[in-house]
Amino acid sequence: MENIKGKVVAITGASSGMGKAIAIELAKNGAKIALGARRTIELQHIAAQIKSKGGEAIFVQTDVKNKADLIRLVNTAVERYGKLDVIVNNAGVSQLSRFDELDIDGWEEMIDINLKGVLYGMAAAIPVFKHQRSGHIVNIISTSGIKIVPMQSIYAGTKNAIRTIAEAFRQESDGNIRITGISPGFVKTDFADNIKNEEMKKAIQKGMEQIAIDPIAIANAVIYAVSQPNDVEIGDIVIRPSKQN
Repeated sequence: MENIKGKVVAITGASSGMGKAIAIELAKNGAKIALGARRTIELQHIAAQIKSKGGEAIFVQTDVKNKADLIRLVNTAVERYGKLDVIVNNAGVSQLSRFDELDIDGWEEMIDINLKGVLYGMAAAIPVFKHQRSGHIVNIISTSGIKIVPMQSIYAGTKNAIRTIAEAFRQESDGNIRITGISPGFVKTDFADNIKNEEMKKAIQKGMEQIAIDPIAIANAVIYAVSQPNDVEIGDIVIRPSKQN
């Protein structure tokens, strides 16, 4: 993990779940962390936890629906640590329902956070990466969209849009900016809490209780991807419970 030590990593959705685990595990391996999320009290606690173990962390209140917030997160990391090596676009939300229920507010929320939020994160980091002639984008996607199922049409659509955009970016890149997509399955997080459809919320929560894996598994996948030598790019990682269909 020597390639992790000293790397500066900005993480969205860092106040809980996978984002929190990614931040803590990267910090354990010597990365300097810029935490971004809407809940500043939680970010403050995570930063303090990292510092108490001898790590380095700062936090910036970040709503990924606001592109200026992503720019501020990236710029704060650069101002504090002198560079940015990695951005982890982790923030995401899910509203699961039948398409013909027309939950248009839910659709827009997923498009704003899962799709536009990732694009804003990439757009904030790329000018820095171009200037440095190095950088790494890590997008936390989902197994949704790899397997198409009812009730997830828009959610899976936002995730597949990121897959498509990332592959096009990879082909356009000259290799100085690497891009990795990590697609988790069921992970033990509070992800289902935001789902308005009670039937789907209970189904997702039941799946989490029965088979979900620890978010540290996702953090380890991020560490694997970003610890590679500069001439090695890990494209896509699918990581899910061994019992998940």
